[in-house]
Amino acid sequence: MSTPAAARRPLAAALGRGAGPAGARPGRRALWVAAAAVLLVAALTLGVLVGPAGLTPRAVLLELWGAATGSRGDSGLSAQQQAILWQIRLPRVVLGAVVGAMLALAGAAYQGVFRNPLADPYLLGVSSGAGLGATLAIVAGGAIGGLGLPVVAFIGGLLGVGATYALGSSVGGGVRSPVVVVLAGVAVAAFLNAVQTFVQQRYDDTLRSVYSWLLGRLSTQGWSEVVTVLPYVVVAAVVVLLHRRVLDVMAVGDTEARSLGVDTGRTRLVLVVAATLGTAAVVSVSGLIGFVGIVVPHAVRLVLGASHRTLLPVSMLVGAAFLVAADVLARTAMSPAELPIGVVTALVGAPFFVLVLRRARLR
Repeated sequence: MSTPAAARRPLAAALGRGAGPAGARPGRRALWVAAAAVLLVAALTLGVLVGPAGLTPRAVLLELWGAATGSRGDSGLSAQQQAILWQIRLPRVVLGAVVGAMLALAGAAYQGVFRNPLADPYLLGVSSGAGLGATLAIVAGGAIGGLGLPVVAFIGGLLGVGATYALGSSVGGGVRSPVVVVLAGVAVAAFLNAVQTFVQQRYDDTLRSVYSWLLGRLSTQGWSEVVTVLPYVVVAAVVVLLHRRVLDVMAVGDTEARSLGVDTGRTRLVLVVAATLGTAAVVSVSGLIGFVGIVVPHAVRLVLGASHRTLLPVSMLVGAAFLVAADVLARTAMSPAELPIGVVTALVGAPFFVLVLRRARLR
């Protein structure tokens, strides 16, 4: 059966033909991905070399080169400095890259699934659920029922999204309607935020610790945080990236996508679950770092176009680079004090929104 001409035209547009650099040629897409990879390598290098501990760039590079090549040359770092590099700075840089990549990918996926450029990884109650879970864990002394703060925050994020889908399925349109799901997420987030505020008011002696977590941080205890979240991020990224062409088809609308054989309800559920799983995992160890999931996909889309074949992988790479660079600024701008990384990303994200709104107004 041939595809109707009226459906072929939006499908071609959705798949990126004529949609700017991202939909032009496979060679150019590969070039943009390579450029984003170079940007990430530069950010990782900066993150490893710069810090308040006083490690010289030459000594750090020699230490890393010796580890990579297996040579035993003297890098000039003392045992304490080597511990700072391998157990504090490197894990923090890698964790920043993992968190930034997941938040940017989840933001791009949410925006594609709900066809809403303002959607972000926290849209369906992940942040509110994780924030309430973290608040309860801090109030209880750092653990609930033997479960530490990251685990409680992770469970809270998943329960928040579960409540959103339960509420969405109970009203007209159900979870197959993007509008219903988004509105259910707003309602659930408002309720969970109210409960969290109540708990904070009752236990105001923990406010400093709660706000420190809510504003985001990438402090690590060795490599444990990276090892904990990496499996979830890998699974989520694989699932989302495997659906990049389907997201291009869904961009033309649910009716047209279903006429082309896409089960939009099932696809939306799979992508939301995958993106939420990865987001809840990284949020559980990093706190609530805002704007990454909105700013990065928007910036990539403005440069490369709307095709998810390029948008998703490039957003991951740029998101990782962006958060690593933001963390460098957070830990050096007021050294020896440290800015919450959420403050740094907000300072970048707010002006970006002004530019986006101005661009939309001019259009």
